Amino acid sequence: MNDPFRNPWHTLGSRDVYENPWIAVREDSVLRPDGEPGIYGVVSMKNKAIGVLPIDAEGFVTLVGQFRYTLNEYCWEIPEGGCPAGEEPLAAAQRELREETGLEARTWQSLGRAHTSNSVTDEEAFLFLATDLLQHEAQPEGTELLQLRRVPFEEAVRMAQSGEVTDGLSVIAILRYAARSYTL
Repeated sequence: MNDPFRNPWHTLGSRDVYENPWIAVREDSVLRPDGEPGIYGVVSMKNKAIGVLPIDAEGFVTLVGQFRYTLNEYCWEIPEGGCPAGEEPLAAAQRELREETGLEARTWQSLGRAHTSNSVTDEEAFLFLATDLLQHEAQPEGTELLQLRRVPFEEAVRMAQSGEVTDGLSVIAILRYAARSYTL
């Protein structure tokens, strides 16, 4: 009897293709599940992904707008960033929220984890809900030219459902919280 949870892939060899401070790309020679030879490209992320859904006492979400180089388009999303090895995901979430929006949260809850594109990357994401917010000065990084947009939570849900918000972490965080909290 076949075990459906057993790994059906067999790695025959690997070669490193490219590396920078954020990613490493390798190509594996494999035997596919059908027994035929093949290759598999894997992008390994050096940081964990972090996403924060900040909701204030009035039920508004703060979204971050920025031009995304990889997509060549402007995007609205929740505050996000990277969590380097050795940093706890919650500490990274607190840092990213403060840097990008100037917000500091007194209350944090996990919205779980996710894999961003598990067919080509091993990236693991951690999502958080931030409430009891205090406003301070934002301190974005030099690569970030950000706009902030405060919208009612129901509007953020509509934006995620309609495709106006396309970022995966944002859609997951917004809809997970909606499923927990609201009947829409």
